[in-house]
Amino acid sequence: MKILVGYKGINVGKDLLDLAVTHAKAFDAKVLVVTSMRDAGEPDQKKIVDAEKNLEEAKAYFAERGIDCQTHLLIRGFEPGEDIVAFANEKKVDEILLGVKSRSKVGKLLFGSTAQAVILTASCPVVTVK
Repeated sequence: MKILVGYKGINVGKDLLDLAVTHAKAFDAKVLVVTSMRDAGEPDQKKIVDAEKNLEEAKAYFAERGIDCQTHLLIRGFEPGEDIVAFANEKKVDEILLGVKSRSKVGKLLFGSTAQAVILTASCPVVTVK
């Protein structure tokens, strides 16, 4: 089994990582931790470095718990929700885990929601953590 974790950082996603560890152990699963960024121009270099650091911290978190984990920084020009679903399909993922932020309905309408895009378009189960 493969579990994809959509991830932005350890300070935001501790509960998300804990759930991924629980599912990975229960289902003897391989974990793919993914961060998606739309662009990677010169102004985005600090964001890229931060994302890579967060992914390395997540990888260490899983390694400390004996879980097989791969990390992927996706910079493919897609919106994050679209990119996560496409990557999940490419890797034949069985489950997607995502953290969600509390946002008003108007906020979601104006700014969109990565979680919403994934939930509506993924071909596998999606579990969200608040």
